[in-house]
Amino acid sequence: MKWTWVLVAVLLSFGGLSLGKDSLDFPEYDGKDRVHHLSAKNYKSVMKKYDVMVLYYHDHPGSSRVAQRQFEIEELALELAAQVLDEFDDEDVGVGLIDAKLDKAVAKKLGKLDRILPSLSRLSLEESDSIFIFTDDEVIEYDGELAADTLVEFIYDVLEDPVEIIDNSKELKGFENIEEDIKLVGYFKSHKSEHFEAYADAAEEFHPHIKFFATFNPKVAKALELKLNEVDFYEPFMDDPVVIPGKPYTEEELVDFIEDNDRPTLRKLQPHNMYEIWDDDVDGEHIIAFAEESDPDGYEFLEILKQVAEDNTDNPDLSIVWIDPDDFPLLLPHWEKTFGIDLSSPQIGVVDADDADSVWLDMDDGEDLPSVDELEDWIEDALSGEIDPDDDDDDDDDDDDDDDDDDDDDDDDDDDDDDDDDDDDDDDDDDDDDDDDDDDDDDDDDDDDDDDDDDDDDDDDDDDDDDDY
Repeated sequence: MKWTWVLVAVLLSFGGLSLGKDSLDFPEYDGKDRVHHLSAKNYKSVMKKYDVMVLYYHDHPGSSRVAQRQFEIEELALELAAQVLDEFDDEDVGVGLIDAKLDKAVAKKLGKLDRILPSLSRLSLEESDSIFIFTDDEVIEYDGELAADTLVEFIYDVLEDPVEIIDNSKELKGFENIEEDIKLVGYFKSHKSEHFEAYADAAEEFHPHIKFFATFNPKVAKALELKLNEVDFYEPFMDDPVVIPGKPYTEEELVDFIEDNDRPTLRKLQPHNMYEIWDDDVDGEHIIAFAEESDPDGYEFLEILKQVAEDNTDNPDLSIVWIDPDDFPLLLPHWEKTFGIDLSSPQIGVVDADDADSVWLDMDDGEDLPSVDELEDWIEDALSGEIDPDDDDDDDDDDDDDDDDDDDDDDDDDDDDDDDDDDDDDDDDDDDDDDDDDDDDDDDDDDDDDDDDDDDDDDDDDDDDDDDY
């Protein structure tokens, strides 16, 4: 998909372990083909059969054996999802495949809603895989992990009503316990209220990515401190909401406000939204925090992150992505290798969204977690650019330069050694010549021919010595 350094974890089954009771047996693929291969000839008849259609718009695998195997695994995951959805009574849900190369015409024809036409043509060029869910009059893009359980859970959310009604104190408690997602709640006179209808229409635009709630109960509204026709907007992990100004609202006013505020200060990366969040970077970078909520140190660090987010909720440039390592066990080795960190303890760093260069806060293996003030100071440095993941590239370049300098020094040393050897050789040659001259002077009785022969021999020896060196 879009996260080049992420390994897509495809679950072919939900388990398959027999626990001895039918109610606890996880589904396994039964071998029946339920996934449709859509073409120009059959796509209309296939889609008419279902209330909801899930379409996997995929790259053509080509002749690559690896790509073919990967596609087979993805298709099996979709087959398992289709098998589970086949047993759903409320809606008929179908699953289909569209080959980006072979069925390009089908993709264009499915762009009957004007707003998705450019999306479909762009996806064929820029994105390797995408899943679209066609409902009555909406097309919802799934930006999560291609795993059977995650996809089925998301589709169940799609099939729910866009607005959930809170009618009593227990349902109110359930609303209050939702903290990881953006949520809105409004108080209206009744289902027939034109202001509720505008609210419900706005909810359809963001369903199921953003959770919408409403109440018609004055007691619930009082507990939420809501006035009639008023809507509160809650960021993830925030106790206090923002009252959307200008009540009563039109659908367009609600949509505009949500679009202007849909990047939370602290948000959680989850299997069903991982690619959506990763694409929503700030100036090409993410502030990433790893914290295992079930671990004492991780929980403590998460509470620090929540406080930092609450103190800086008005900063539009700050958005911290929290990742719980427990949610992505197959990615842990990849992340540790890519980022050079130990995920057995909390971590926070700045990551380049494109090439995964990163800089991480030194927290002494989680033994001494930063205070709220210390973390805010570090984040300010990150937002100002003083802490920059691109510095990681500069360090690599410096290392390369140091290696080059070392090589140059070695070459210079070798040259100096060679020069010294040559000087020593010349001195040896001069000494040999002096010795030969002394021998010639001592041999006065030898004739001139012998002297000439000796000189010639000495010259030859000198030449041989020079050749040796």
